[in-house]
Amino acid sequence: MAVPFWALWWVWCAAALALGILEVLAPGFVFLGFAAGSLGVGVLLLTLGGQTFGLPALIFIFAALSLVAWLILRRAFALPRGQVKTFETDIND
Repeated sequence: MAVPFWALWWVWCAAALALGILEVLAPGFVFLGFAAGSLGVGVLLLTLGGQTFGLPALIFIFAALSLVAWLILRRAFALPRGQVKTFETDIND
């Protein structure tokens, strides 16, 4: 019996790589949380090997891991509370 493509660990890891590259091209920590969630699902599928998860379960795990990763990244890379980012020079100078 063939395994569906969404149950393969390397598909999720490839998606994580693609989302990581997309984050480099469009910075803002938007895609990095999704990349971490996708990598987490890939590692989960790799470590649990023979166990198969349904698509709804994998999507739920992906969404939960992505949300947690996004919240951690936001806290780690945010400006201190009450501080505003200011620019002293213009990029066109």
